[in-house]
Amino acid sequence: MPSDDLIPTPAGRSRAAVVDDFARSELFDRTFREGMELVEDTAAYLDGDGRRESKLLSRATALAYAGESMKLTTRLMQIASWLLVQRAVREGDMTAVSACDARYRLADRKVETEPTHPELPIALIEYVVRAEKLYDRVLHLDRRMYLDAPEEEAVNPVQSQLDRLAAAFGG
Repeated sequence: MPSDDLIPTPAGRSRAAVVDDFARSELFDRTFREGMELVEDTAAYLDGDGRRESKLLSRATALAYAGESMKLTTRLMQIASWLLVQRAVREGDMTAVSACDARYRLADRKVETEPTHPELPIALIEYVVRAEKLYDRVLHLDRRMYLDAPEEEAVNPVQSQLDRLAAAFGG
């Protein structure tokens, strides 16, 4: 039985070939840029305006702020790590077969409601929402590229017979 990375996709291509193609795609370029910009923007906010805003919050709101900012940075690091694996494939620092390893997969996201503390700064909430939307998109890509079981293609009996004839007669 072939390893998962060599399982043909519905189009007959290996999982590794799909990963390799994605790493070289315009979609990857856009997603990578968006992800890294969100990481930088969020870090700048948390170190600047967010830090100043958090000092003005009540004790209960400051605690909620700390919890949300930790979840936010964790989520962003998960996204960045996934994107960096894809970039490593693109740059030849990692093979597409290696990128298929389960340790590089994203975890399913627990469905959580958006931060509900009424006094949290709107900027923090906006960063949380942006990060969750990006995570959902990257998770979708991850599942499509790495984990989706190949769909069973309808067997064409005529093509099946032609393939058998070609194999039998060396064609």
